Amino acid sequence: MNNRQAYFNYAIEDKLIAGIVLLGTEVKSIREGKVSFNDAFCLFEKGELWLRGLYIAEYKLGTHNNHIAVQDRKLLLKKRELKKWEQKLKDKGYTIVPLRIFFNENNLVKVEIGLARGKKLYDKRESIKQKDAERDMKRYLKR
Repeated sequence: MNNRQAYFNYAIEDKLIAGIVLLGTEVKSIREGKVSFNDAFCLFEKGELWLRGLYIAEYKLGTHNNHIAVQDRKLLLKKRELKKWEQKLKDKGYTIVPLRIFFNENNLVKVEIGLARGKKLYDKRESIKQKDAERDMKRYLKR
């Protein structure tokens, strides 16, 4: 699952792949594609990176042990990576956003996060122009 809004609203300057702490029903729900990145972002608390606002729908076959749909989830990174990004985050205008969630070759859930800076309105217009131009090129080449 990709977070297309993040690429539209932010200029991504750096990317990392992190592990995420999940419950069993959350993993099953992710396999079904029931994930939404709306309003999801990352923040530091006591030297740890947390993913806040990620919506993972409740697993429909889950029992009373089902998970809460929106809760804080801990991201797993090495200390040196955490310190490096925490230092960059103190700079003005940076934020950390989740870009995609996927399963790696060992069937573990991973989250790609990006160090991002918010785009201005004119930058968003430029992104729309580029997308339109690419779409027109594809249409022209199909003829």
